[in-house]
Amino acid sequence: MKIKIQTNYFCKSNHWSKRMLKIKEIVKSIIKINELDFKKNNTYILNLIFVDDKKIKNINKAYRKKNKTTDVLTFVNCIKNNKNENETYCDIFFAAETITKDAKKNLVNFYDHITHLIIHCFLHVNGYDHKKKSEFLKMKKLEEKILMYLDIENPYLI
Repeated sequence: MKIKIQTNYFCKSNHWSKRMLKIKEIVKSIIKINELDFKKNNTYILNLIFVDDKKIKNINKAYRKKNKTTDVLTFVNCIKNNKNENETYCDIFFAAETITKDAKKNLVNFYDHITHLIIHCFLHVNGYDHKKKSEFLKMKKLEEKILMYLDIENPYLI
């Protein structure tokens, strides 16, 4: 059985409208990379939701008890359906102003930065985390490897 990945895009802010076509291309190229660890015999429903800072701040406050904006939030829910098949549902929220500000502050191309964030989120979807230093280093190394495949400079060196 093949990996099934369904991507849905929701543009909830005018900051994103002109960027959506390019972002969809980026996501397609990222999903093809084996190192992301998408599991065989699993169905993934990836909802990529593009919002503004106000909306992500409200989500962060409601679900993480943090009253501040952030660049991205990833929520993952894994279940077995009636046919005993694995399904992974993901809602990933991206904040326009914060991502733009961070890219400018770090002198990084906006699309390179969003590519890195998407990779980071997809690794979270597949069980990677960075709560401990050893987990962070493992995840960072994999992000760097995947970015290299896409000819994007290592953001950790900038």
